[in-house]
This record gives sequence, structure tokens and C-alpha cells, in this order.
Amino acid sequence: MVRLVYLCDWLPPDFGAVGQYSLLFARQRAAQGDDVVLAGLSSTADSVEEERLGEGRLRIVRRRAALYDRANFRARALWTARTDLGLVWAVRRELRAADEILFTGSPPFLIQLLVPLNLLLRKRLTYRITDFHPECLMAEMERVPAPLRLFHRWTVALRRRVDRFEVLGEDQRRRLLEIGIDPGRIALKRDPSPVEIPPGIPPLDRPAELAGYAILLYSGNFGVAHDHETFIEGYRRHHREGSGRVALWLNATGTRADRVEEILRREGLPVHRGRPVPLEQLPRLLVTPDAHLITLRDGFVGYVLPSKVYGCVQSGRGVLYVGSPASDVHLLCERKIPPERYWRADAGDPAGVFRALEEIGRLHKPRESVRYGP
Repeated sequence: MVRLVYLCDWLPPDFGAVGQYSLLFARQRAAQGDDVVLAGLSSTADSVEEERLGEGRLRIVRRRAALYDRANFRARALWTARTDLGLVWAVRRELRAADEILFTGSPPFLIQLLVPLNLLLRKRLTYRITDFHPECLMAEMERVPAPLRLFHRWTVALRRRVDRFEVLGEDQRRRLLEIGIDPGRIALKRDPSPVEIPPGIPPLDRPAELAGYAILLYSGNFGVAHDHETFIEGYRRHHREGSGRVALWLNATGTRADRVEEILRREGLPVHRGRPVPLEQLPRLLVTPDAHLITLRDGFVGYVLPSKVYGCVQSGRGVLYVGSPASDVHLLCERKIPPERYWRADAGDPAGVFRALEEIGRLHKPRESVRYGP
């Protein structure tokens, strides 16, 4: 029996892909006979609950954490520091007793605490590198300041002291190899779809606002890693120069989601705005649209793998991916989706988005089409 401490961010019922997958993997480890403590965050209250799974045990420790303004760098930095320290402190006794400590890329910068601490603890340290930090922060910037470059060098040095990495894709593996991580310490462990989608599951009601259109769904977080400019320009051309048969269902949170909605409504282009649904309704949501939209900026390839890809692939619906073929988004879609239902356009290629939308509209033949704009 292995005593494992598993650290992540927002645990269900809070919305967060990393927490959903962490709970799934922690239960798998407990079912194998391990003694697992899963520690994560809650937006409501501190809590502890326990599950018996076969010969193993899972204890789930939730620590209350306040929400914060992600657009405010100072607030985000202070939140991260408080959250990381509080999470580690909440399971300090379990860390001392553990055989293995597994931590994720969310919340960020846990490595800055755990690697130095492990000089004393001397535990097996596993990093499930869901997102790369500070690389994601650096990718947002036109010019990276010298202090952040130094912080990055320190982070790379800390990574070399991690015993084992779990990566979500081959693109992440390449990023680790680029900074000199021994390939023998890297294991590919993909996320599964967050939900099962049984055959014949009924879809949700389609938004009345989009009646008559083929529906393209963007669901989940729409943040700084996601390319919205290329999609918007291609979408604008589709409605002003093309058939105008496809409409966007923006079922998303994040700063880019607000921006996309603002632009589309200002220009009179069709959009329905919703919010992420509860996990139990996700299978029905995923089978509702005619196709799904995934976007990724080139600077984030290998640093971020949009988790929505797994559910989109399993849904059996088409996928329009706006991003680089170097990302595992493309690898997974190309392998799992029939070519007639998978479309890709490079970031910065709105003409490619336009052609894909025209094809989606042609294939799905909505009952009527409406042309927006002058």
C-alpha cells in the first residue's frame, strides 16, 4: 500500500477540469489499494470526507478559498501565494507520513514550495504538469521582464529535482525535453473524457435565440490561452460574405468569453451566451450542437492542452479547431474524428475559419439561414 498525497485546485462541485480529473485519478489509486489524501479547494467551506474503495481509502480535504479577479495581476499573485501555503499547511501531517506526493499545475507554483520542502521530507515527488507556469504568464507578454526570466530559470532548476512527470500530451513531453528533463522521468497519462456519453442520450434544448442555424458550441473556459480574434474575423466573413448558416453558442466563462460576446453583439452577429452546466448535464450538452469549437494561441502550444477536447471528441459531433497542428488537440482530433467532421485553421487564418464554417453550414443544412450585417 502506497500512502499518497494528491494536491490540486478546485474540487467538485466547484467547476474546474483539473479537480474533476484529480478526483477521478485519486479514486482509481484508492481502488488499487492505496491510502490517498486528495487536497483541493472549495468556494464554500472547509470540509473532510472519506471513502472506502476496495482495499484502499480516499480522504478528500477541501480548503475554502476566495474567488479573485484573474485580470488583476497583483490579486492573482497574492491569491496564489495564500492558496498554495494554505493548501500545503492543511495537509502538513499527511505530507510527513506520505510515500509519494503528487501535485498538479493548478494552483500554479506549488513546485516552488514542494521541491524545497522535499529536501527535508525526502518523498517521491510526481508532477502532473497540467499547465506550465510561469511559461503561461510569459506567453501573455509582449516583452518578458528580467525578474520573470530569472524566476523561470529557477523554476526549470526546480523541475530537475522532480522524480517523475505526468504529461497530458506529446506536445508537453516535447516542452520538458527542451529544458533538459530526462525522458525516462516523463510518462504520458492523458485525461479521459470528464463524463460518459451513453448511446441515445437526449440532447438539451437548443437555444431559441439560435433557431434555424447550425450550432457551433464553445463550452468551458475562454481565457488568455485561447485565440478569439481569428475565429471572430472568420465568423464575421461567414455572416457578411458567406451563407451565414452557423451560429455560436458561447457556453463559457473567462475574460475572452466576455470579449467575444461583446464584439458579436455590437456587430449584430448571432450569439447565445450561457454558462457551464452542472457535471451531470454535461453529456447532454456535448451532444446538443452540430459541432464544437476549440481554439489555442500558438504561444501556448505544449504549455496548455484544452481539456474540453476529450469531451468534444467523445460526443460524436464535429470539431472546428483554430490552432497549431503541433498541439495534441490536433493529434487527438485527427486520430479520433472522421475527416469529414474535423476542420482546422491556423491561428491568424480567418479565411480557414470561414471555409470551415461554410462547410459546417452546408453539411447540417439548417431549416433557414439569416444573413447578418450590411
